Amino acid sequence: MTAQTDTHNTVTTVYQVSGMSCGHCEGAVGSEISAIPGVDSVKAVAATGEVTVVSAAPLDEAAVRAAVDEAGFELAGLA
Repeated sequence: MTAQTDTHNTVTTVYQVSGMSCGHCEGAVGSEISAIPGVDSVKAVAATGEVTVVSAAPLDEAAVRAAVDEAGFELAGLA
């Protein structure tokens, strides 16, 4: 099950993050993932736990996991 799409020189990946419950959580996760080199945009939705990331190339999952961990949440994997 892959939630990764490659279009127009960008890659869109949807991750599942557990523990987000509010807008502050969304902002914290978005901020940490945005700091990863190559990330163009991040949209986190606490209600579903989905985090959509648009990047120039596929991201290293360990880097995404570390960013989510730094925000205080857990990366469950690809949505």
